[in-house]
Amino acid sequence: MTKRTSTPASRRGDVPVLGPRALNRATLARQLLLERAGMTAADAVAHLVGLQAQNVKPPYYALAARLDGFEPRELSDLMARREAVRIVTLRSTLHTHTADDCLTLRPLVQPARDRELSAFRKGLQGVDLDRLARLARELVEAEPRTMKQLREALSARWPDADPQSLAVAARCTLPLVQVTPRGLWGRSGQVRLTTAEHWLGRPAEPAPEPEAVVLRHLAAFGPASVKDTQTWAGLTRLRDAFERLRPELLTFRDEQGVELFDLPDAPRPDPDTPAPPRFLPEFDNLLLSHADRTRVIPPAHRGSTWQGNVSHCALLVDGFLAGLWRLTADALVIEPFGTLSRTERDQTLAEADRMLRVLHPDTPYDIRFGTVRQ
Repeated sequence: MTKRTSTPASRRGDVPVLGPRALNRATLARQLLLERAGMTAADAVAHLVGLQAQNVKPPYYALAARLDGFEPRELSDLMARREAVRIVTLRSTLHTHTADDCLTLRPLVQPARDRELSAFRKGLQGVDLDRLARLARELVEAEPRTMKQLREALSARWPDADPQSLAVAARCTLPLVQVTPRGLWGRSGQVRLTTAEHWLGRPAEPAPEPEAVVLRHLAAFGPASVKDTQTWAGLTRLRDAFERLRPELLTFRDEQGVELFDLPDAPRPDPDTPAPPRFLPEFDNLLLSHADRTRVIPPAHRGSTWQGNVSHCALLVDGFLAGLWRLTADALVIEPFGTLSRTERDQTLAEADRMLRVLHPDTPYDIRFGTVRQ
């Protein structure tokens, strides 16, 4: 079990100070990256409050790094049984969520969808958005539609409006999920959409109270500041929720003096706890869910996983971003930012071999080290 500690390295006044390594180990423990967990895929997706899923494969790589005994078919079967779905939620980005979270988190993030929609108002002049939502719902619940089909159908009703804006309006006003086979391991398919209620066969649930959202973020990503939680959720004005929870929470500060909150019983391992190498997919939530990302990304490597609008897969060594990786037609190429020690190199190779055996047991990939592409 992960060791807990309530003895931080230093104090500022009467408030314990958590340095980057202490924050790193605490977050890795909650992210199931310090020690792999023996939980089910469904329990992991719920605990992590969803998996970033702009592309089909990242959720599978995310769970392979975190779960002991994971097999891709476990998550694929959840999606085929409609117990997990792909839907736009946190930060207005596509996530794989449990069905229960889909039906509660989507209403929670509606304000962010409203902000997104406001950027397309110019192309929606003369469009009754309530009527558009009703028509779009009828269309996608009659049969799942592609975005192209949705644009064409809505443009027939509002020919003077911008077709792309019409489709965005449907996506922002309705809880649209991507139906299978899209998202299944080893399968392919166009993005086709229907409503979450229709796909799951039950109505949406009331959005959770802000306090419940804060507690879930702390459980999976803490310790965290108010801005960290707002960054993760894509929401604003969560300060009051933190203040209402303050009597139940512990408080710390980081080395810049920012106040951090945490659950009393959450793991806060010793900063010197070993952190084995881990291979994370592009857009992994570990790298995106804090306003201050130095707990995982050293300042020298800030932005290193991005080239233009493309995110690259991340290699963690000693708990911190230390390189990139990619699969080619015949090899897993590991691209460290610097020189790895012999032990780090051996551990990285062992972790790479494990990942390939879990996710690609029938493909004879080589494993080789390369140089980060500029």
